[in-house]
Amino acid sequence: MPVSRWRRAVLSALTALLSATLLFTTGFAPQAAASATASAAAPFKGGLAGTGRSTLVLYDTTGQWGWLGELYATQTANLTGHFGTFTAMPVSAYTAGAMKGFTAVVYVGSTYDEPLPQAFLADVRTADRPVIWLNHNIWQLTSSTPDFAAAYGWMWSQFDFTTVEGVVYKDRELSRDAVNASGVMDYATVDESKAKVLASAVRANGTQLPWAIRSKNLTYVGEIPFAYTSASDRYLVFADLLFDALAPQTPERHRAMVRLEDIGPNSDPVELMNVAKLLVAKKVPFSFGVFPVHKQPGTTVRLRQRPAVVKAIKYMLANGGTMIMHGYTHQYTDKPNPYNGTSGDDFEFYTAHVDDRNYVVYDGPVAGDSTIWAAGRMVASAAEFRLAGLPVPTIFEFPHYAASAADYKAVRNLGFKARYERSLYFAGTLSGTAPRYDHMAGQFFPYTVTDVYGSTVLPENIGNIEPEAFNNHPVVLPDTLVKAAEANLVVRDGVASFFYHPYLGTKWLEETVDGIKGLGYTFVSPASMLRNR
Repeated sequence: MPVSRWRRAVLSALTALLSATLLFTTGFAPQAAASATASAAAPFKGGLAGTGRSTLVLYDTTGQWGWLGELYATQTANLTGHFGTFTAMPVSAYTAGAMKGFTAVVYVGSTYDEPLPQAFLADVRTADRPVIWLNHNIWQLTSSTPDFAAAYGWMWSQFDFTTVEGVVYKDRELSRDAVNASGVMDYATVDESKAKVLASAVRANGTQLPWAIRSKNLTYVGEIPFAYTSASDRYLVFADLLFDALAPQTPERHRAMVRLEDIGPNSDPVELMNVAKLLVAKKVPFSFGVFPVHKQPGTTVRLRQRPAVVKAIKYMLANGGTMIMHGYTHQYTDKPNPYNGTSGDDFEFYTAHVDDRNYVVYDGPVAGDSTIWAAGRMVASAAEFRLAGLPVPTIFEFPHYAASAADYKAVRNLGFKARYERSLYFAGTLSGTAPRYDHMAGQFFPYTVTDVYGSTVLPENIGNIEPEAFNNHPVVLPDTLVKAAEANLVVRDGVASFFYHPYLGTKWLEETVDGIKGLGYTFVSPASMLRNR
């Protein structure tokens, strides 16, 4: 494989895993001033309008790690953006009756002993709508409810810090990273005539304890489901539990998508035709990400200069393919970012470097980054598609799934119908302060959402084929993707979406498509996903 190709493989594996890991910092010291600002911030509103469904997301803000509450709340809000609108605010700002008018409430308990308003506790006790409570501070609710155990049928005991490597839900065992040492809540009593155990955590010795439990209008999840996640993770349980709260009548449906990745002027048209013809023969709708200008130090090649590649793209468009704008040049400058300044290898809208342990480290926005700058690259990309005689794509994908808050705003401002990717989210978004690029989370989705940036995001959630291990990430072959798709069956209206590099040939693509179909998924186009969310 040419150098540019394996480096792209390295980075796509990294971004897939890094965004799936969901929470990471970039080595900066925590900034302690965020809590007071967050508490004073106006509620953040967004999501999908017009459904009649809405979610109130409440989050913690105090302590050294108060910023985590905002990031976890952002990820919660994004998921609820599949169902309807959301309003997110610090729990400290809650006032009596605030949950009225919402379909459901989610409280994200990320700070141990966060002071909870008595008004919130009282409203949870008398709630006539679903309330989902994550992790900490359940003891404040139980201590304020003298008959809690008798009324609800369960009582917590303490966090269990033994190794938990899985969660059983709907008779399927989902993964939980063994390095996650944050603990899972254990229980002193569970009366199953009053409480229903929805999912169970599995200890290393095979014994189980409740992971999610429900009684009356309260669902309690005994940990934060966003840390240390992967494509087959217990995060999917939470994603599905939201249906119970927000759309309980949703019928079972399982759709799949495939996107051909990193097509540019220097792509091999024969390889493109081979994979396209395979998908056409299998009657599989597909999409393909294209950047129209290839650059490497001292060289620039434009798509209009490669008629054979353009011809292959036109074949794809005429045979069930949807073209995605995958940036402009898929690199930033001639300098390494993080590799060699070459299109397909490097980041375009964000900076990164490879550290001495061979990990790719995200550094922050590029020099001169702004919404206007990012929009300029997107407009320039559109012009190149026109000059090549091609339609301008209406869906955008950031190279290596990395962008700043200003760049995401540019996608929305330019009227793209959707982004098709995993995305980065930053502390400061909900609280209305400047984005804190030293504290960010990546997130994948098992269904289409309207996220906190105001854009529709199509899911890519099970990864891609990687035949070689690089940058501390393992080999990934079709069986791994099919296994992830199988785990995603627990989401009642979930999607199994992956991407594939045409230079890998057709064998692994065929195996992956056939394996996912064999699980009962139906492949659909991005347009279908937008029409039928």
